[in-house]
Amino acid sequence: MPEPLPLSLIVITRDAAHVLADCLASVPFAAEKIVVDSGSGDDTVAIAERFGARVVLHEWMGFGPQKNFAVQQARHDWVLCVDADERVTEELAAAIRAAFAAPPTAFAFAFARRNRFLGRWLAHGEGYPDWSVRLFDRARARWTNDPVHEHVVTDGPITRLTGDLLHRSAESIETYVAKQNRYTTLQAQAMHARGERAGALQLGLSPLVRFVRFYVLKLGFMDGAAGFAHVAIGAFASFLKHAKLRALKAEKKP
Repeated sequence: MPEPLPLSLIVITRDAAHVLADCLASVPFAAEKIVVDSGSGDDTVAIAERFGARVVLHEWMGFGPQKNFAVQQARHDWVLCVDADERVTEELAAAIRAAFAAPPTAFAFAFARRNRFLGRWLAHGEGYPDWSVRLFDRARARWTNDPVHEHVVTDGPITRLTGDLLHRSAESIETYVAKQNRYTTLQAQAMHARGERAGALQLGLSPLVRFVRFYVLKLGFMDGAAGFAHVAIGAFASFLKHAKLRALKAEKKP
């Protein structure tokens, strides 16, 4: 077996027993595995320990702050952040190894995330390629502190690697809609805290623009019924985010 790479795998969890084993098994090349758990009631912790991960129990802080906390627990400066419902393909693993074997040219690497929705791996629209920075030098990059839809910021170059990061987005409409409802509430609260506003025009146009962008321009229609549902729910989420922001503004008025 090849020598492990000098990097730490970072996974944040809560009740992820149904997906965590596949996630951890897909990254055998990491010298260290860290799972930061925020109160799982299932076998998440036991599964993490079975795969040799160091488990850190930590109260939930929101996605961005939780990931930044997790990154700080690592022994290595290079960290690979993967969600529990994601897994690294063999092609991506090979690309990561090649990047570490070559002279350093970047402080962060982005992966093409492929989303699985309603039993289908999406190939267009919002579902693919959903580029996301997941491997970075923590001395030069970090997660934003957004409570949801957090992303990595860096002061150096970002390189895209070949190979996919597979994401089990949702296997049912109910699950995906519930997730979008939770996320849009968090987004609206964050926007409200920043003093942002949502006008009537934005409320009406944002879902339309998002639908046209991903269903037409990004070819989401080529993913069949699953592609239509994925983009349509995403467009509705744009409406919800701005509608909830307007509701928060209205609550503040005397």
